Amino acid sequence: MIDDTAPLLVFGGPYSNLQATVAMRAQAEQLDIPTSNVICTGDVVAYAAAPEETAQLIRDWGIRVVAGNCEEQLAESAKDCGCGFEIGSVCDRLSRGWYPYALSHTSTSTRAWMASLPGRLDVRYGGAAICVLHGGATQNNRFLFASDRARLAAEFAAAARDNTCDIVLAGHAGIPFIAPLQNGCWVNAGVIGMPANDGTPDGWFALIDQTGGELRVGLHRLAYDHVAAAAAMRRAGHANGYARTMVTGIWPSHDVLPDAEREATGQPLPAILNQIRHVVAA
Repeated sequence: MIDDTAPLLVFGGPYSNLQATVAMRAQAEQLDIPTSNVICTGDVVAYAAAPEETAQLIRDWGIRVVAGNCEEQLAESAKDCGCGFEIGSVCDRLSRGWYPYALSHTSTSTRAWMASLPGRLDVRYGGAAICVLHGGATQNNRFLFASDRARLAAEFAAAARDNTCDIVLAGHAGIPFIAPLQNGCWVNAGVIGMPANDGTPDGWFALIDQTGGELRVGLHRLAYDHVAAAAAMRRAGHANGYARTMVTGIWPSHDVLPDAEREATGQPLPAILNQIRHVVAA
């Protein structure tokens, strides 16, 4: 069960980045957050150099994990990542390098674990009903960004249709944000295994805590040994474009980005966004 006396830590996209995942676990332990209060929004395995090792670390940690599209595809030994990239786009072409590597470097046991992961989690924390997704409520690989409030509102309504929901926690899109909506709040915790296209090498995670009837949502940077992660990718030789991203903080392609997020490329995000609060009735 979720422990209301401790913060809730949420992160997405370890992306086979062992160095970032080790740093995330160390951060959680430093904050004294129990494993019951740590949630990963999926895509444990993707771009980076240590698919099996990263998955094993997550499994051994014993945290809650939602299946991302990568988990779904790898579990079925599918031919592609199912990321939702437009066919022929730069992201699509790059995926033909890293996905076969990820598939060939995950064990049968790990893929069976991936097949067992839920597509959605519903938890309660501090009196709030929280729905945890990977991408969207109706499509696991849907890219949702802060600038598209209309789509966020529609996805929030879809997520809450069968179960009253105060907060949606999601990932997939790779850029963290908090979007207050008419009936709740959408939080993308960001990912730890790849920078947020903001010109810095850091990953991102979310912390939610509560006092009385008020929940506070903060987005935080995760610094880790990104140089070692990039070097491991170069040695593996399967994703050099993303290896450069580990250092530069700029994505190799902006195909999936709306205009607003594309124009913000290279602009460092604020270190902490904790001004927005979601109030839950006592």
